[in-house]
Amino acid sequence: MQKKHQVHNLIILDESGSMSSIKSVIINGFNELVQSVKGIENQFPDQEHLISMVSFNDINNKILHFVDPINKLNVINDSTYNPDSMTPLFDAMGFSISKLKHYLETKENYSVLVTILTDGEENASKEYTIFAIKNLVEELKNQNWTFTYIGTDHDVEKMAARMNIHNTMSFDKNDLDIKRMFAKESKSRVMYSLNISKGKLDTTDYYSTFEMKK
Repeated sequence: MQKKHQVHNLIILDESGSMSSIKSVIINGFNELVQSVKGIENQFPDQEHLISMVSFNDINNKILHFVDPINKLNVINDSTYNPDSMTPLFDAMGFSISKLKHYLETKENYSVLVTILTDGEENASKEYTIFAIKNLVEELKNQNWTFTYIGTDHDVEKMAARMNIHNTMSFDKNDLDIKRMFAKESKSRVMYSLNISKGKLDTTDYYSTFEMKK
């Protein structure tokens, strides 16, 4: 019996203080996304979806999941998501991506979908530079890793391009636009999995064909 193709969903979620103003709608939108990811695995029985999720600020990187099966994917709430402090974006990306990369070193037959969601530019990293992140992204894009950068309150496309990420989506800080963003993100995940089912494992550019830009 052929092993299922593994899809690793890595979500890196900004938990810095500036996210406080949209905390409730981010929680609601993310929890709807949780249900969507669970539905995608049911829709594509040839795939096994695994979740890794890290929220971040300059207090710590909070590992909410690491290579967990989708049925263990939990919703977030007021006790698990409390925006505070600054935005060490590069450190959070470097930590999360490197941790999953190390885990996958001996694995085969997988794809990785990395989604970064933030409302501000880097302002607090101490371990990783933009050049280190760019090199890491460039290396992994050649190994069936797909990166998507979703943001607000800054030049999202410019910031993403500096990190060699070309799948982007921007949103405004209001309930309607954040709901729109999560809905589009969920639909893009379906398209991503559909592409894999068709045998197109190089999904690096495909994720952006479902119109991610606003």
